[in-house]
Amino acid sequence: MAISEEAKKTFLGGGRELLSAEVLLSCDNGEVIEETKGLTKGLDSELWHACAGGMVQLPLVGAKIIYFPQGHAEQAASPPIFPRSIASFAAIPCLVVSVNFLAHTQTDEVYARIRLLPDHAHEADDPPAPQPPEKPASFAKTLTQSDANNGGGFSVPRYCAETIFPRLDYSADPPVQAIHAKDVHGEVWNFRHIYRGTPRRHLLTTGWSTFVNQKKLVAGDAIVFLRSSNGGELCVGVRRSMRSNGPSWHPSKPLLQCPSRLELQSGGSDGGYSDLVSADDGRRLLGTALGSFVRNRGRVTAKLVVEAATLAAAGQPFEVIYYPRASTAEFCVQSQVVRAALEQVWYPGMRFKMPFETEDSSRISWLMGNISAVQPADPILWHDSPWRSLQVSSLPSCNIC
Repeated sequence: MAISEEAKKTFLGGGRELLSAEVLLSCDNGEVIEETKGLTKGLDSELWHACAGGMVQLPLVGAKIIYFPQGHAEQAASPPIFPRSIASFAAIPCLVVSVNFLAHTQTDEVYARIRLLPDHAHEADDPPAPQPPEKPASFAKTLTQSDANNGGGFSVPRYCAETIFPRLDYSADPPVQAIHAKDVHGEVWNFRHIYRGTPRRHLLTTGWSTFVNQKKLVAGDAIVFLRSSNGGELCVGVRRSMRSNGPSWHPSKPLLQCPSRLELQSGGSDGGYSDLVSADDGRRLLGTALGSFVRNRGRVTAKLVVEAATLAAAGQPFEVIYYPRASTAEFCVQSQVVRAALEQVWYPGMRFKMPFETEDSSRISWLMGNISAVQPADPILWHDSPWRSLQVSSLPSCNIC
């Protein structure tokens, strides 16, 4: 289906605002309430990615991607009811028109507004996708009970203090300095950084308890420090704990955080992992996995998900809101990645090995096991969809730094 010039102009010029206001969800006595607020100012993409997690891969403007309505549905507060008329549009080729990096005004949770233009006539020989810029130095730490206590201080890991923070004058007695860090909303927080104790350690003292109270941080949340590549500005962000906060409607266990590569081997081999498959090539197809690292709380309404999928199926421009930490599965995937995954022959007994991020995205673990079945996740509505079509049985994972 070709895209008319009129549709392009309408969308690129902002004439059709599908989501002219920010749609947020809050909980009141356990009920999800829809709120509409004005648009928020975009934030720096480096800080956004640091808060989202190192393995989150957001498509760049101009990239050709595949939009998966099933994956989009996993970000909804309740199960969307898709019309049967779009059942044949399980994977929709699109062009990324714009990406806005945003953050929730109350929770600091980062999300993105992505504008997409369906391109059903795209060719198989797509040009290489644009390469993302190199990531600046950042560090994340999960808060302990001591870190989160009111009136307490924050124990700074040595790597963060010596790599991310400004250089400390160790000749002073005691070595101390004031540091200033900007959050996702542009507000600057002032902390006192001191090196003291027996044994000596780095601490944030004055200013830390105010930060914890204002951000409503608890043990299990993570704090992120980033040294910006643009002028070396120090930034600070938070990652809320992704532990379950209530029942989830999702029909199957979620994907673990997206891996950077997936290594596969046939079940009959006794050597190493012989057939190396990138990515990103197989992660979108990987279905059931052990563990639950999702927050289990939707951020957008089912109505908006259905509206976006319906417009996409009709070849009309549309917009999606993506919360990287509301679901571990990305639903806008590079076309080349999807094509490579579909060209791979998947079969029961094939062994796999893939890295994934832990709950707070502070370290990498490896998930290993066997593919147990290859079948549609929803054979009734999405019978031809590759989304979550691999069921796996995994072995114990091992942590690495």
